[in-house]
Amino acid sequence: MPATSSSDTVDRSPLLSSPIGAKEKAEPEKIGIDDMLQKYCGEFGRWQLRHFVLTSLAWALEAFHTMVMIFADREPSWHCSSGGPAGSGCDDSVKSVCGLAPGSWEWSGGSTISTVAQWGLVCGDKYKVGLVQALFFGGCMIGAGVFGHLSDSILGRKGSLTVVCFLNAIFGCLTALSPNYWTYVLLRLLTGYSTGGVGLCAFVLATEPIGPSKRGAAGMSTFYFFSTGIALLSGIAFIFRSWPQLYIASSIPSILFLVTVVPFISESPRWYLVRGRVDDAMRLMRTIAKSNGRHLPDGVILALDEEINDGSKHNLISKEELGPKQAVTGSLIDVVRSPVTRIRLFLAVAINFLCSIVYYGLSLNVVNLGTNLYLTVLLNAVAEMPAFAITAVLLDRFGRKPLAIGTMWFSGLFCFVGCLVKSVGIWKVVRMVCGVWGIFGMAGTYNLLFIYTAELFPTVVRNAALGCATQAAQMGAILAPFVVVLGGGLPFAVFAVCGIAGGILAFYVPETLHRPLYDTMAGLEDGESVSVCETV
Repeated sequence: MPATSSSDTVDRSPLLSSPIGAKEKAEPEKIGIDDMLQKYCGEFGRWQLRHFVLTSLAWALEAFHTMVMIFADREPSWHCSSGGPAGSGCDDSVKSVCGLAPGSWEWSGGSTISTVAQWGLVCGDKYKVGLVQALFFGGCMIGAGVFGHLSDSILGRKGSLTVVCFLNAIFGCLTALSPNYWTYVLLRLLTGYSTGGVGLCAFVLATEPIGPSKRGAAGMSTFYFFSTGIALLSGIAFIFRSWPQLYIASSIPSILFLVTVVPFISESPRWYLVRGRVDDAMRLMRTIAKSNGRHLPDGVILALDEEINDGSKHNLISKEELGPKQAVTGSLIDVVRSPVTRIRLFLAVAINFLCSIVYYGLSLNVVNLGTNLYLTVLLNAVAEMPAFAITAVLLDRFGRKPLAIGTMWFSGLFCFVGCLVKSVGIWKVVRMVCGVWGIFGMAGTYNLLFIYTAELFPTVVRNAALGCATQAAQMGAILAPFVVVLGGGLPFAVFAVCGIAGGILAFYVPETLHRPLYDTMAGLEDGESVSVCETV
């Protein structure tokens, strides 16, 4: 009897150890980044705030390298030379230097006051000023596509941002040493190439670690840094009146950003995840949780959308599956192939193109007001900020789609009124007010489009798609100066058509409010299929 009892006890012992329960304990739950941020890490805590501010400082650098042309390439004032030849015809009533005898007039402030004065870009050579600006934006268009792809692939978000800021610093300083006009053109083209990736990489890197309910408002806030950069640039240009000095002064902040800010910026956990670096992604998520005063339990692990949506695995994963994962990649070809993203890309490209014509066109048209250039640029930058605040407040209340339509039509309406009034007497003020309200509405749209476009595409192709939309915006920026030179009410008429047309196209873009930020193409397609079924 004792032997039998002992035998029974031995036989039952494995059952009492609950091996099934032990196995379940070792199987962590698969969870997406958005859910992990909401449940465990915090959507916008101390870590996200610090990371967002540091990363978004790059927008000010983009403003420096883009808007420096307003001051460096301006046509300065001139006056008749006291020692000019007799009978030259130069007097205070002459409005243009074209036709005046050489030596009868001179630039106020010297030949280094601007590139126009340096190389005589007036009269028959005036087109060269527009050529430089067009090629700069052309470089931005190319750079946005290239660095958008590199940011999604081998370099990552932080790596791409580091590269473009380094190139900006180098090309910006070299521009100040340009010995002639064509060298200047080449260096501005190269600066545009690197500048095209700055805001793009900074925006995605700043917003991807933020939770879904806070991401919209945070994304809308990035343009404050751009407008602040423009305002600061007006002060820098006021101090450094020589164009070579201005280029150096506006490039030094890029060097300071690389040395003092970039080391404290983290890579995006979403990029880690889609590249198969799950351990790095989890390590960063634990850091976020700890910094935010939260706790990330050991029973969860990050996974891609398609893994989470696979019901056959019941959202669980065994220890044997926790090895290194293969990187998930994507490109614009995948975007075009997918019926879900193909139409989204077309609409995003068209809307960004139209809005850019209006935004940059109205910005450039401000110089025709005949006011103090430094003060005008400062006021123009400050005027955009209320638009950012209003759209940020209304973004999550009304949604991306209604707000995009409303702001574009708001701008288009005032541009339409501006084209009807004549630029004489008191009507000059009316047209100026229409321009201010027009850029107010389009600044809100331009800000909104970044977060809207980013939410339309999954992580593996987000920067590539956003880069494509940014390229389209640069195309609009290239055309904007040519619209402005039409003069009279025609520019306002073109801006009105572009604003209204952009609002019509926005009707066909799906709403992204309260929708998850997908990581893969398969996850997006599966999620949209479920959404359609639920709607039906």
